[in-house]
Amino acid sequence: MRKNVMDRFIDSIEWIAAFFVGIVALNTFTAVVMRKFFAVTIPDYYNFGQFLLGILIFWGIAATSYRGTHITVDLIWANATPKYQRWIDVFATSVLLFVVTVQTYTLFDKVVSTYNAHIVTMDLQVPIWPFFLVSWIGDVSAVLLIAVRTYRLIFHPEDIHDAKIKIAE
Repeated sequence: MRKNVMDRFIDSIEWIAAFFVGIVALNTFTAVVMRKFFAVTIPDYYNFGQFLLGILIFWGIAATSYRGTHITVDLIWANATPKYQRWIDVFATSVLLFVVTVQTYTLFDKVVSTYNAHIVTMDLQVPIWPFFLVSWIGDVSAVLLIAVRTYRLIFHPEDIHDAKIKIAE
């Protein structure tokens, strides 16, 4: 199956989220090994871990928002006809789009205020606003993917690649 530009964009967002999972794991593993076997603490590793985890969360929201594979409890949806399932999906995705858009707006304010405040890490004096910026870019990606999902749900439902859920009997 040949992928169009939007499907390749969606896949790249998922790869970026996976990359940050690896970075968080590597940061944690390295810190534990250094402390356990060499009695050395990596400067600012805890701060970097926090910021990287924040980045991972926002990119993870982007990755899971489009696919619809996150954990859900859909008792009403599972018992609805396909027509009503689509209506429920369109409504739920529209609400999600609104919420994540507002979150993206407020996170941008956090990026700007952190930049203006010149906040840095304790040990290495690394500015923290770039971590917030990368998180915000992940949030923008989530908005874009949710908008694409909403569009496809309304106009091209055959293009949605959700996991197949067995309807309740």
